[in-house]
Amino acid sequence: MQVGQPSRTAMAVARARAHHQVVDEPRVFTDPLALQIIGESGSQASEFDNGLDQDLARRRRLFIAARSRFADDTVADGIARGAGQVVILGAGLDTTAYRNTHEDVRFFEVDHPDTQEWKRRRLSETGIAIPSSLTFAPIDFEQSTLADGLAEAGLDRARSAVFIWLGVVMYLTRASVEDTLRYIAGHGGSAEVVFDYLYPVSSTLHDPAAGQQQARADRVAAVGEPWLSFFTADEIRGNLLSFGFDRVEDRSATQLLATYGIRTTARPMNSGPHLIHAGTA
Repeated sequence: MQVGQPSRTAMAVARARAHHQVVDEPRVFTDPLALQIIGESGSQASEFDNGLDQDLARRRRLFIAARSRFADDTVADGIARGAGQVVILGAGLDTTAYRNTHEDVRFFEVDHPDTQEWKRRRLSETGIAIPSSLTFAPIDFEQSTLADGLAEAGLDRARSAVFIWLGVVMYLTRASVEDTLRYIAGHGGSAEVVFDYLYPVSSTLHDPAAGQQQARADRVAAVGEPWLSFFTADEIRGNLLSFGFDRVEDRSATQLLATYGIRTTARPMNSGPHLIHAGTA
C-alpha cells in the first residue's frame, strides 16, 4: 500500500463488484452505489484479471458478487433476529452501511487509516452521504489492536453483532486470522461472521485452473500484497469450533454460486476460494 492511497487489491475487489453490475446476467448482487463509488474505472475489469483466462476471471467476479450477496443476506437476517451492530472488517470500498435502511443499527467500518481517508474523499466527491449510523474505525495494526480500535469506536461487546470479513484473510498471517476469530467468538452478545479463505494452491494441482490461481497469487504479491494464509475446510472448521463458534457452514465457490442459481464450469469442490458463515449461541 502506498501512503495516502487505498490498497490495490481493495480497489480491484470494488472494481469487480462494479463491473458485475454492467456485464453479468443474471446479476447475483445488486449494488446501486458500486459504480458511483469506484468512478469511471468501474465499468472495466480488474487489473489483476488482465491476460488471465476469461472464464476464470468471470467465475472470480461472480464469486466476489456472490459473497457480497451472502453477506447482505446474513446482515438482513441478523438484524431481523435483533442484531444491533454490524462490523465490516477490511471495509475497503464496501457500500453495505450506505445501503442500510435501519437507522437503529450501528455500523462500524474497520480499515487502514490511508484507505479510509481515501474512501471518505471518494464519498465526498461522489455525493454519497455518510449515514449517522456509521462509525469509521481506522486501525493501523502496527500501532493498535482490533479490540482497542473497536472499543474506542464504541462497539458494545454485550450487544449482538454481525461481522463481515471479505477478501482479507488470505492477506494476513495465520496468527492474525486466528486472533481475529477468537476476538469475534469472544463477543459478549451473540455473534456471527462471514469470511472467505483460500485452499493451499498445492491442493489444486489436478485442477486446470491451478496455474491461473498461482498466476494471480504472483500478481498480487508483485504489488506488495501477497497471499499469506491458506486453510483446508477441516483446518478452518476445527479452529472455529475450538475458538467457541458452535455453528460453521462452509461453501465452495461452486456451491455458493449454485445457491443463487449460477452454474459454472465444474471444479474440484476443495479448491479455490471458500465462504464461511459461523456463529455463536
